Amino acid sequence: MPTPASAGIGEMDLLRFATAGSVDDGKSTLIGRLLLDSKAIFEDQLEAVEATSASKGYDYTDLALLTDGLRSEREQGITIDVAYRYFATPKRKFIIADTPGHVQYTRNMVTGASTADLGLVLVDARQGLTEQSRRHAVILSLLRVPHLVLAVNKMDLVDYDEEIYDRIHKEFTSFATKLNIPDLEVIPISALNGDNVVNRSENMPWYNGSSLMHHLENIHVASDRDLVDTRLPVQYVVRPKSDQFHDYRGYAGMVAGGVLKPGDEVVVLPSGMTSRIAGIDLFDREIAEAFPPMSVTVRLEDDVDVSRGDMIARVKNAPKPSQDIDAMICWMTNEPLRKGQKLAIKHTTRTGRALIKDIQYRLDINTLHRDQETKELGLNEIGRVQLRTTVPLLCDPYSKNRTTGSFILIDEASGVTVGAGMINTAN
Repeated sequence: MPTPASAGIGEMDLLRFATAGSVDDGKSTLIGRLLLDSKAIFEDQLEAVEATSASKGYDYTDLALLTDGLRSEREQGITIDVAYRYFATPKRKFIIADTPGHVQYTRNMVTGASTADLGLVLVDARQGLTEQSRRHAVILSLLRVPHLVLAVNKMDLVDYDEEIYDRIHKEFTSFATKLNIPDLEVIPISALNGDNVVNRSENMPWYNGSSLMHHLENIHVASDRDLVDTRLPVQYVVRPKSDQFHDYRGYAGMVAGGVLKPGDEVVVLPSGMTSRIAGIDLFDREIAEAFPPMSVTVRLEDDVDVSRGDMIARVKNAPKPSQDIDAMICWMTNEPLRKGQKLAIKHTTRTGRALIKDIQYRLDINTLHRDQETKELGLNEIGRVQLRTTVPLLCDPYSKNRTTGSFILIDEASGVTVGAGMINTAN
């Protein structure tokens, strides 16, 4: 009989991965192949795709039609916005963030990859590595996506040549040493024919690794999350208006780090009040422990003042409230970011205002050159920025915790999100 906590582990066995590739690298076809071979589409959907493929004169089923959902995307043959696809196998559930590869959609790729456990970059075996391939890897590295797969696609069009695969493998591996990519896998595939996508290919006996699906099903991601530094940003104070639960008071949120257990001594920030965890509730049951990324309600032994935007942490391992932030920012709107600008900031469940104190440099994500002469950040550009916030942020470096180390900037007049930030340091 599993405990409530261990029962939750099976429910949490989810892999989020982001795909990126240049035009015609076969990204949409690959996603279509994964959906088809994992039996994640209905027969009528497949029949519709087969009929459309035949009407276009193709002698094959164009699996890209399963994923190019927007009419504007189908017409241009490119991916414009982030599309999320869901499928499952007996071993694992998956969420695919299908992100655009074009430089003018960098912000969309940042959005799609920000929550990914794994980044999947496609290259065309005939073209080899391109500037876009390198840029995708740089963005995934900046976003600290812990696992990266380079899928060398269209191997059928180069006669499954081992030398071509080896050359691309060597070139990309050499480039990756300049980046922060802790885990890299390079897999030769043909998305159109299904080689090494779900099943191992007989056409490439020289390749001894796993198929893409086997790699996605078996890669271990639970240890990528911070299970040491306990962080629970409070989203909502639960006070049921019921006679049955008239004295119930809980603090709901998604666990951003560490492990919470009843009896743990905790501190509520920024007030500094301490208490112990009386119990942890998940939906309609009490559980023995909570860990990322579970959404739970925590009850405390003492009646302390806790509200939305506060954080529950361990007494001896709490983040230091900070108002001076050093961060990498991806700018997402046409009006440039300039020194002296004032914006709203949202960090976990906490909101405030931020002043842009300085722009240190703009990063050229193609060459990794740091332009220290820049005075502003334009649309889709990434740079290092100093901010001062009106409220103390309860944050960690992004390299340590992607949830408590990130924030968004919002234009107060329009309410539009204009920037995404990754914290380097905070004081």
